[in-house]
Amino acid sequence: MLTNVAVLAFDGVAPFELGVLCEAFGLDRRDHGVPRLEFAVCAPDREPIRTTMGFSIQVEADLGRVAEADLVAVPAIPRGGLPPESVITAIRDAYERGARILSVCSGAFTLGAAGLLDGRECTTHWMYTDQLQQRFPLARVVPEVLYVDAGQVVTSAGTAAGLDACLHIWRQEYGAGVASMIARRAVVPPHRDGGQAQYIARAVPECDSDTLGPLLAWITENLADDHAIETLARRAHMSPRTFARRFRDETGTTPHQWVTRQRVAAAEELLERSDQSVEWIATEVGFGNAATLRHHFTRVRGVSPQAYRRQFAC
Repeated sequence: MLTNVAVLAFDGVAPFELGVLCEAFGLDRRDHGVPRLEFAVCAPDREPIRTTMGFSIQVEADLGRVAEADLVAVPAIPRGGLPPESVITAIRDAYERGARILSVCSGAFTLGAAGLLDGRECTTHWMYTDQLQQRFPLARVVPEVLYVDAGQVVTSAGTAAGLDACLHIWRQEYGAGVASMIARRAVVPPHRDGGQAQYIARAVPECDSDTLGPLLAWITENLADDHAIETLARRAHMSPRTFARRFRDETGTTPHQWVTRQRVAAAEELLERSDQSVEWIATEVGFGNAATLRHHFTRVRGVSPQAYRRQFAC
């Protein structure tokens, strides 16, 4: 269970991405039912740390604090130079003792320097994925996605995707309800799947019909309805072929995969917050029957609905 987080900071840290990690893990939200974590920003020494924005910060905790952490996080840093050797050592030691490691944006380059990307799927901001692959040829860089959860190592793309990855970790550790509350406090969507695209692959042409935004909102409010591609295409006033292409451009996935993920997310909330049967939940979220829900839920989340409820039920 996640209880202790350490964030690494050194010269060249990006303050916005550092702030994302502080927002995600450092705030006390116990008044909203969110567990409080032990949290610290850690630096190689007690000298002021220069940020990319022309100001410096003073960090009280040193790298010894990293040895206590269940999760060690690295914000965006300069991609050119090497991180301090003491930082690399702290990351390696944390990994070897089983701590989870998270990077935001170009923080992936620090993980690469520590050897944690070799043979592992990973990502970074879409502007830097080619550079990451060239610099660490043994890494399996996945371009364009929001984040990659490779088990012990989680890498994310740009700023907003870093928050998505943090919420993903909260969801894994404490369930959808806690992750949704943190998202609500931060005024961001509670869940964006890691496989979504970082950006729209090409411009979506203007047209007189509704954009996909209202359609996606309607789907999430009517998950039990028929969402076959032909049905959705008619609602969007497009041919099925045009709709499928445009949907992938805007979301990075297929309509079927997107709807399935939304149904699984809705099932999570109901498993946590209600005592309704799995059969009832399956019908409510649009899977139709318990067997179909179990199939998709287990494939997406890695556990059965019953096991998920045992772990996260309120």
